[in-house]
Parts: sequence; C-alpha cells; structure tokens
Amino acid sequence: MAPVIAVVTGASRGAGKGIALALGATGATVYVTGRSAKPGDSRHGGTVADTAALIDEAGGTGVPVVVDHADDEAVAALFARVAREHGRLDILVNNAANVAEPMRPGGFWANPIQAADLITVGLRSHFVAAHHAAPLLLANGRGLIVHTGHYGAVSYHQGPAYGAQKAGADKMAADMAKDLRPHHVAAVSIWMGGLRTERAEAHLATLPPAARTAVPRESPQFTGRVIAALYASPDLMAYSGRALIGAELGARLGVTDVDGTAPLSRRDELGAPPEPHPSLLG
Repeated sequence: MAPVIAVVTGASRGAGKGIALALGATGATVYVTGRSAKPGDSRHGGTVADTAALIDEAGGTGVPVVVDHADDEAVAALFARVAREHGRLDILVNNAANVAEPMRPGGFWANPIQAADLITVGLRSHFVAAHHAAPLLLANGRGLIVHTGHYGAVSYHQGPAYGAQKAGADKMAADMAKDLRPHHVAAVSIWMGGLRTERAEAHLATLPPAARTAVPRESPQFTGRVIAALYASPDLMAYSGRALIGAELGARLGVTDVDGTAPLSRRDELGAPPEPHPSLLG
C-alpha cells in the first residue's frame, strides 16, 4: 500500500508539529510548512526542518517547506510541488495561524489590532490551502481536510477575532464538505483541548499557581493520532462536515494520548453544543 501523503501547515512547533509527528509515526510522508527556517526565528523555538527530522526518526518521511501562508503564490507553489512529486494528496491539515499573544485585560479595543491577523492566516489561509489541495485530493479518489478548531468557536476565548476564526473554520469545513462529498473527500473541524505546546507552557509559567487550570492538557500529538484514525476509518464520510471534539472522536475511534490516557471532553465546561441525535450523523 502506498504511504499516506499529508500536508500539515504551521508545523514548526505546537499543535502542527505534534500532528505532523503523529502522522509520520504511521509511516506517512508529511510536508511540514511554516515560516521558521532557522533557530531563533521564533522565541518559542522550532523550525520546519526540525519537525521533518523528527518525522524521519518516527518512521515517516518529513519534507520541510518554508511557507508564509499569507503569500498565496508560495502556497500555490507548495501544492504544485506535491503534484509533481506524488500526483495526489490524502490529508490536508490546516493549522497555520497568526496567533497574537494572550489577550490583556481591558477588552479587544485595549489590545493590539494585530489580533485580527488571525482572520488572514488562520481562516483565509485555510481556504487558500484547501483550494489548491482539492484537485490533488480528488485525484486520489478519497481524502480528508482538517481544520484545527477549538471550543472558542462557541464560547469566549481570547477575544472576538479568535472566536470569529474558529467559528469561521467550522462553517468553512461544513460548506467544503458539501462540495467535496460527491468525490469521497471529507472535511471536518477538530476541536483540540488545552495543549502542552511551547507557547502554552511559556504562558502558564507566567501565571500564579492558583490561576493555572487543573484540567490535564493534551499532547500536541493526540490530535494527529485522531486524524490518522479518522482517515483510516471506513466511516470517514459519516463525519464529514462536522465540528468534532477531538477527545470525543478519539474515544469513539479507540485513540489514546501518547501516555496512554484518554483526554477529557470539555463540552460542558466550555459551552460546546450538545451531541446531535444519532439520526443526524452522516
């Protein structure tokens, strides 16, 4: 069987890095994109080459590609390269996001206006990547587009720009799914819980102990494990178009985190909508 070909955007560090590593551990060839080309490009560390090397060590094939997802021509070139080298694509994970530093007290008007950049690289960029990926997914005859999401789509988290990006990505997945369904390509949004990322750990270290949540955090690899299991599932198309809580989907598919634990859904705590009636699934 030919290896899975995947593109994971925004994978120099954080959730994207973890997802790319988890897919690589299944033997996939993973194109790793991000702006970080050399150490020091981000104060949180990490480069696309670092992630690609770890994928190789995990048993997959990592392909580092420096891409600014605000540059449409660079994104087009990325997928043209995938087309030349493989002629198809199995999985696209849209994770790249221009995330501002955590919101300061005082409301959105008291914070830098650059918070809105998340709607450019984080929402528009999802559409651009999917636009170029779709012909390759169709050529494959089966495929999956994932937008990494969060409970902030329906509850307050990091301000209105963040919420708009997450809600928009959910709606985009639903509408992409409608267009793609006749071609057996699925599109979903997967809500991640709190993650043990470099950025999150740095932020938590600045907080007093009493302000740190006691809820266990997911590894960045967990969502990648869920994506791999979803793509392999014969029920893939039944999930298409939905916003899915990663912890709940993982439980359905028998996926655990890297330490063997089962991450908890935060549906009640963070205001997620109720599960749809089984008759509405698929």
